[in-house]
Amino acid sequence: VQWVIGCSRDARRTASVCSGAMLLATAGLLDGRRAVTHWGRCAEFAQRFPAVRLEPDPIFIRDGNVWTSAGVTAGIDLALSFVEADLGRRMALAVARELVVFLKRPGGQAQFSQTLKLQDGDGRFDRLHGWILDNLGSDLSLATLAERANMSPRSFSRHYREATGRTPARAVEEIRIEAARRMLEQGLAVNQAARRCGFGSEETMRRGFLRALGTNPRDYRERF
Repeated sequence: VQWVIGCSRDARRTASVCSGAMLLATAGLLDGRRAVTHWGRCAEFAQRFPAVRLEPDPIFIRDGNVWTSAGVTAGIDLALSFVEADLGRRMALAVARELVVFLKRPGGQAQFSQTLKLQDGDGRFDRLHGWILDNLGSDLSLATLAERANMSPRSFSRHYREATGRTPARAVEEIRIEAARRMLEQGLAVNQAARRCGFGSEETMRRGFLRALGTNPRDYRERF
């Protein structure tokens, strides 16, 4: 702890990955600051360090010259953000490609993806979720999904809700919103993202974004 305190005085940037945020908090470097840690340690962190403004959702947070990140893989996104801050976006993207990173994620991305949350159940519908992701622009009505799952619509709706805790329509909207978010983060126009993700219109996507994220697609695109 004393080593961390001493080094941070001279460092231009101090950062932690995963539950390493607890070390920074113990050293007092996060008091009064916004911070994040791995989702599985958030309850413990909040109890131990009430002076820290813990935010459980982002994959990394910068508050002044102190940066914290979520789980271990979020440390890659954190490191890429350092490269971007020092050398620009083009270099950061080049490094991401070299590392075979699928997507350079901004810090405001949530730790959990909606598709991953849907897999919290017993796995019965994992293959269906993969098919949905590959066919976002197609007809994803209850009847279509039930046929894909080899069930009657009524039986499918009941079993799906038991397995995932949400209706099929709600799940489809969540998956579409997550896909649209990624497209907007990569610079795709709002109308193109709406079309590719199967929303039918920008207005439909806008209403979905407001329900799920509390912001509209255009503002989200500008922010990220």
